[in-house]
Amino acid sequence: MSLVVVEDLKKQYGDFAAVQGISFRVQPGEVFGFLGPNGAGKTTTMRIIAGLIRATSGRVEVGGHDVETAALAAKAITAYIPDRPFLYEKLTAFELLEFVGGLHRIGSRELAKRAEALLTRFELARWADALVEGFSHGMKQRLVFCAALLTEPRLLVVDEPMVGLDPRGARLVKSVLSERGTEGAVLLSTHTMEVAEEVCDRIAIVSRGRIAALGTMEELRERADRPGSNLEQIFLRLTEEAQAEAAEERAQRQQEPS
Repeated sequence: MSLVVVEDLKKQYGDFAAVQGISFRVQPGEVFGFLGPNGAGKTTTMRIIAGLIRATSGRVEVGGHDVETAALAAKAITAYIPDRPFLYEKLTAFELLEFVGGLHRIGSRELAKRAEALLTRFELARWADALVEGFSHGMKQRLVFCAALLTEPRLLVVDEPMVGLDPRGARLVKSVLSERGTEGAVLLSTHTMEVAEEVCDRIAIVSRGRIAALGTMEELRERADRPGSNLEQIFLRLTEEAQAEAAEERAQRQQEPS
């Protein structure tokens, strides 16, 4: 059974179609990547899946729960990490995790155990009692990962995880994402070709609110007719094709009688 089901998802802002009929499924244990330029519709799609905004039409299920009609059940097994961390900066790192744990009704002993393990894993243990306001951007980003993983979500939705991380932090996050793919599913949006190619089992290339191509690296190479190509070359080829098809559709609509 698929952990995430997205069917004919659409999101309209006035006359602007941010998402235009996206459909895909994510299996348990899979790291599923979204790759596309700014404005392609990646973040909008991920926010709908995480239950932060509502779709104009279409259906989304997480763990068998509809994100609109069973929103609490879907959110209870989902954690969302935005591209820029938003934290209560007057709390210490441990107090922040206590706050998150309290919201999810995690017992104090279990919470302390999980928090200590996560702070250690993300190399923040020595700053457990330091105020978040004194953290660098990279430290805050790692703390957001701690808070998200504290609840042991079945689905981890991550938007641009490498923003502001130094090389050591980026390597750590890539390692954690790969590990999460064995414990639960990860839905990952990134501009970084290297990250997508390194950690994702399947990749959806998104262009102008639609999926231009979806598959494993090998399947994307075949789709682009580029054996042995790297992801950047495949991405450029497939997005150029998608843009050309969209331009042709617009031209045809303009020629149709009103």
